[in-house]
Amino acid sequence: MSTPQRHDVLIIGGGNAGLSLAGRLRRDGCRDVAVVEPASVHHYRPMLSYVASGTATLDELRRPQDEVVPAGVHRYADHVVRVDPGRSVVHLADGTELGYGDLAVCPGSQVDWDAVPGSRAAVATPHAATSYLPELAERTWTMLSALTAGRAVFAIADRHTPCAPVGLKPLFAAADHWRRTGVLGDIRVDLLVEAPHLVQHARADRELRAAAADYGVHVRTGVRLDAVDPDDRALHVSGDDGPANLPYDALYLAPPHRAPAWVTDSGLGDAEGFVDVDPGTLQHRTHPRVWGLGDAAAVATVPSGGALRRQVPVVARNIRARRTRGGMRRYDGYTVAPVTTSLRHLLLAEHDRDGRPLPTLPFPELARPRRSLLLFDRYLEPQIYWHRLIQGKV
Repeated sequence: MSTPQRHDVLIIGGGNAGLSLAGRLRRDGCRDVAVVEPASVHHYRPMLSYVASGTATLDELRRPQDEVVPAGVHRYADHVVRVDPGRSVVHLADGTELGYGDLAVCPGSQVDWDAVPGSRAAVATPHAATSYLPELAERTWTMLSALTAGRAVFAIADRHTPCAPVGLKPLFAAADHWRRTGVLGDIRVDLLVEAPHLVQHARADRELRAAAADYGVHVRTGVRLDAVDPDDRALHVSGDDGPANLPYDALYLAPPHRAPAWVTDSGLGDAEGFVDVDPGTLQHRTHPRVWGLGDAAAVATVPSGGALRRQVPVVARNIRARRTRGGMRRYDGYTVAPVTTSLRHLLLAEHDRDGRPLPTLPFPELARPRRSLLLFDRYLEPQIYWHRLIQGKV
């Protein structure tokens, strides 16, 4: 058996979670950090919802991957096929074996088209789209802005959908656009949300419902999208009122997600296939040298990019604590959903895993729609991301 190349800390995933952690570890003095990331282009994914709202372009959220990897971090441009936690080895698609002292698993999650039969075929037509994939985000706004009459349905899943409430951004942008162009009265807008709320923050939920009511949106919560018939342009849904069929002229999907299959195949997954970590320490429940964070980790809170600002320091600190047998830091379940209520206003729903408010600032009330919050989220936050966050400086 050959001896694999070994790294002090190996990170699977070169997205927000992986690069932020790599940069943080390097700044904390770890000299040997490597990242496994096959994609040659890095996407600032929170801006996809703005692309789908017609207020950003794909060029604004893309950078070459090698240009954003923190200095001193080695990148392996390949796919992970398996992890052997017993040997502390990661297997890559080209046959390379990588050993590790500690392993951070943060590959992100993937759209689970199989969870909603017909959904993949639907988004291949001009009548359905999603902002959760770069190649479909621009087409979302093309579809919505071209609609002048008929029925628009927005379906927001609650099955590990990253920052699911952000799926409301295209809805409110489209409703604002339709009102400004004088066609809102000719379009029936249905919002189907699988969760029992629009967002798990009481004040923000009331604000979003009020905004929806102002546009005449028909809101239903606790409704599950079971299947899509793209030929007849019909949705099969179920909820408290039983099963029903809904026609659509334009369909927006915030679809269910799943973790990569190798997570379960490697013995790292929970019952749903997500990295089985302690939600507080983010340490794997069975393998103490393995850590999980980001969308692929079972952390018992709504996955979001903002949540990583609390998760990354916890993992960085606890890797050291495991080695020195020191006390471990705990992640409090903080997450955040930035949601626009129009083309000019946005609110922040910041809360813990139980829905209790966890505001970053005590004043002003950020769960109220504000013009300043939209400007921050749309223009300043991306610069913080590129120049500070994924470099481990935040």
